[in-house]
Amino acid sequence: MSDGRILKPDKDFTKDVDRLLPEAETLAKSNIQGALEKLYFLEKQARQASDLSSTSRLLIAIVSICKEAGDWSLLNEQVLLTSKKHGQLKQAITKMVQVVMGFLEDTPNLDTKLSVIESLRTVTEGKIFVEVERARVTRILSEIKREQGELKASADILCELQVETFGSMERREKTEFILQQISLCIEVGDWTQASILSRKISTKYFTRRPKKTPEEHEKERLAEEGKKKKQGADYVEPEKADDTTDLKLKYYDLQIILGKHDKKYLDVCKHWRQVLDTEAVEENPEKLRTALQRVIFYIVLSPYDNEQSDLLQRIFRDTRNLEIPTDLELLKLFTIPELMPWPHVSERFSEHLCSTDVFDSNPKAKDNSAYVRWQDLRNRVIEHNVRVVAKYYTRIEIKRLTELLDLSDSETEKYISKLVTAKTVYAKIDRPAGVVCFTKKPLTDDVLNGWSSDMKSLLGLLERIDHLITKEEMMAMITPKVEKAKATAS
Repeated sequence: MSDGRILKPDKDFTKDVDRLLPEAETLAKSNIQGALEKLYFLEKQARQASDLSSTSRLLIAIVSICKEAGDWSLLNEQVLLTSKKHGQLKQAITKMVQVVMGFLEDTPNLDTKLSVIESLRTVTEGKIFVEVERARVTRILSEIKREQGELKASADILCELQVETFGSMERREKTEFILQQISLCIEVGDWTQASILSRKISTKYFTRRPKKTPEEHEKERLAEEGKKKKQGADYVEPEKADDTTDLKLKYYDLQIILGKHDKKYLDVCKHWRQVLDTEAVEENPEKLRTALQRVIFYIVLSPYDNEQSDLLQRIFRDTRNLEIPTDLELLKLFTIPELMPWPHVSERFSEHLCSTDVFDSNPKAKDNSAYVRWQDLRNRVIEHNVRVVAKYYTRIEIKRLTELLDLSDSETEKYISKLVTAKTVYAKIDRPAGVVCFTKKPLTDDVLNGWSSDMKSLLGLLERIDHLITKEEMMAMITPKVEKAKATAS
């Protein structure tokens, strides 16, 4: 096989090819082998002379004759044979493979189609110059396996492709391949592989571009016209910006499924915010309402930390939430340091929340994950109440604390222990005394450091007072002398 460089042909066989092709097509109707022999005789000469155009036409003619004769097994043989010939031109193989790929829609049955696909996969295996064609053929094979119900085989076939390394494949097509790989992995339950594949897509590709004003469009048009006049025949049309809205929505839909499976509610909330930041969603009132709701649901479900608290406040300040007042009311409860007993929250919001696919208060619900999220919401409400109590009390009796939290003694201890372990609050439980202490006893070094700091402040104040007293005394001594001088002058 040649090294891929486009060489100047030693001889031009264009006229010979023009003369031979009609003869071969006519002969193939009665003697297909004779027609192929004639074509191969000229193909060898063109190949050895590095005549790319003529070689490509002859290879395409060979496979076309086999296809028109309906002899698909012969077609497979010729595809394999021509690709293995000594010094075969890479560009000619590429064109032949592309033509044969177009024949897949014309195959008489599925078995024939699969045989042609396997021939193409054999020819393209390990060859970088036909990596894109191999990827497309493999994708077709994967879709066939999926339609036959062989999800595992379909996923294995498609995931063997590392399309992110294909330099000749367009970015949009790469993204579509990877999204299909992720989707198949999710369907077969391979969550780890799906998570790994999702990291291969850069979210910068989905970045929303600001809308341009008519003046900016006109300015760009004039600039391109000036550039075209200046460059003349060397001018190259600029690539149009690709609309990635459909890919963005599909990507974040898959990311949301992954996040919900792993119970990474904060990540799910961020993904919904990215969906919210899409023109197609903003212009659709129903989709906008759904996205706003999901953002609120998953931010309140997220475990408390600095990042969650900051994001919660930013979401609360979003004026678009006024379109969903009930959900905004729930969000507001988490932004103010006040107790919200779970029975009251459940009574007020359960009907509304359970009308969505996110929550379900029925333990025997079809979607068990919805019931799990309902229990997680209860946990977040109780954890919020514990933080509120820790803010207003230094010491409190366990009996009183269980009344405030509306929990049993064991549940109260469980939630306090959980928050202490997460370092959200500081607490110590004195069971014999029945008291919970939320203040941390200061260390000796901390007490001494505090005393030292207070003493420095006190001495600084005393020095400041001394300066002020001295200043007043000096002013008092100067004033009588000035008044006496004025009296003498008058």
